[in-house]
Amino acid sequence: MKFSKKGDQGETSLLGGQRVPKYDLRPETYGVLDEASSALGVAKAATDNLKIKDIIFNVQKDLLVMGAELSTLPEDYDKLARTIAQEDADHLENVIEDLQKDVTLKREFIYPGETVISAQIDVARTIIRRAERKAALLKREGIIKNPLINQYLNRLADMLFTLARYEEGQGKS
Repeated sequence: MKFSKKGDQGETSLLGGQRVPKYDLRPETYGVLDEASSALGVAKAATDNLKIKDIIFNVQKDLLVMGAELSTLPEDYDKLARTIAQEDADHLENVIEDLQKDVTLKREFIYPGETVISAQIDVARTIIRRAERKAALLKREGIIKNPLINQYLNRLADMLFTLARYEEGQGKS
């Protein structure tokens, strides 16, 4: 593996080539998305449930799209193959509705950890909530213009909550 060493001084490149500090809100936010994707990867690897695997894989693909969008300045958006769109948020709503056919959500606080897989999904959900808070700040600061990023992250956290409860209903892992 070849090391570029370009980040050794605490900077990173955005997709358009612009250099920013690693603590800049953009890399901080897409870094949190990467954490969430990795946490979801653990749940995906641990489950034998193909429905859960498929849902997680599709979310991971969306998180990569969002990460690319967050690492691109608005003037370079035309270089992106895809950005987060309304149909992405709508898809999450459809997944929630589908999962709720098989799970009854209780009207009380939950204590994560009923199963290993559901606990891992809940870890990813809390990471997504952190990304959502950071994306809200990006939006407030006028750094991102796509309001669907915030909508998607909010729906995603709701979907992951429902997915974790669905997994618990599928049996102990």
